[in-house]
Amino acid sequence: MTYNNNERHYDIDWLRTLAFGVLILYHVGMYYVTDWGWHIKSEETSTILQDIMILTNPWRMSLLFFIGGIALALVPPRYSSWHLAKSRTTRLLIPLLFGMFVIVVPQIYYEALSQSLIKPGYLNFWSSYINPNTELLRDHHTIIGLLTWNHLWFLPYLWVYSLIFILLKAPLNSLANSKLLKKIPATLALSMAVLALTFVWLMLRQDYPPTNALINDWYNHGKYLLVFTLGYFFVLQKHWWRFVIEKRLTLLVVAILAYGFIITDRHDSFTALASQFETNLLVKLFYGIILSINHWAWLFCVVGFAGFYLNRPSPKLSYATNAILPWYILHQTLIIVFAWWLKPLLLNPLLEAILLLSMTIMGCLIGYEVIRRVNILRLLCGMKTVKRKYSMQLRLQS
Repeated sequence: MTYNNNERHYDIDWLRTLAFGVLILYHVGMYYVTDWGWHIKSEETSTILQDIMILTNPWRMSLLFFIGGIALALVPPRYSSWHLAKSRTTRLLIPLLFGMFVIVVPQIYYEALSQSLIKPGYLNFWSSYINPNTELLRDHHTIIGLLTWNHLWFLPYLWVYSLIFILLKAPLNSLANSKLLKKIPATLALSMAVLALTFVWLMLRQDYPPTNALINDWYNHGKYLLVFTLGYFFVLQKHWWRFVIEKRLTLLVVAILAYGFIITDRHDSFTALASQFETNLLVKLFYGIILSINHWAWLFCVVGFAGFYLNRPSPKLSYATNAILPWYILHQTLIIVFAWWLKPLLLNPLLEAILLLSMTIMGCLIGYEVIRRVNILRLLCGMKTVKRKYSMQLRLQS
């Protein structure tokens, strides 16, 4: 038995909203965390924060790709492959280009300023940034010069995976509704997911560390395409979905135990084991399995809790669902700009972090309220344009 594709999954909408909320918190944390490089950094950093951020680090982006696969699987059959490809291209690539040429620019500007690589002058910097033949910051160039997508890397990856699945829609749907897949128990499906990710980690992680550059980023592709694929099939198997809802507490316990091992290992609690990582294949395999279990247990745990508690409509959810993409586009640039403004004030780190988060949320809120009222901005930020009459109603809303 499979889900009806016309059924509304409010739990998935909630998960998407919460996942992007975690992303904002994570990127605020990147300004303060010790060891991990970022565009600009606070003078006050924390190692404890690093342990906390590792809780979501392995699976927070995977959850978004998992949801991306689910969303594509649940598209009603009346939409043609051409319509789906056109819709995904408009919704993902237009915001990507807008982000690269406009939204991301302050991130590169303030990063270069913080390293004393350029002199102040935003407009001069922007004109060089959009010129692929510029001589500015030559050591930082890619094949398109200084242009970059930074935090928007999720959009081209999701676009590529979506097009692959749209092209293969017929055989994928046949497989999803086959007797073979319906007979696979949820425990076996989850075990296969753990083994598959372990294999990807063993074969690709060391030789192809994550770059978010799309080209030659084979470990990320192996991981996220696997997650996207499982999301596509998972939502169409009712018994798999029911299983993670029923076993959500068990999954939480497993996730906590795996996370606990990872953190204690990072603090040198298993030195004898860790010392054999490079020389003993069984030890490396053990670490890979733990990391894979940690990844999937947290992902399915949150899916299970969302399915149990959040599968219901809400006016707040309707607003948040429309606001997600504009917030995603805006948030990291706002964090970096506001952090740069706050840094000279030498505030208490906790107070500064609260202010930084509050200013970012307020900036996203105001930005979205402007975007949703202007059709050209709606298009540039991945939203559907609205008719003139409705657009006027939006402008009149307080």
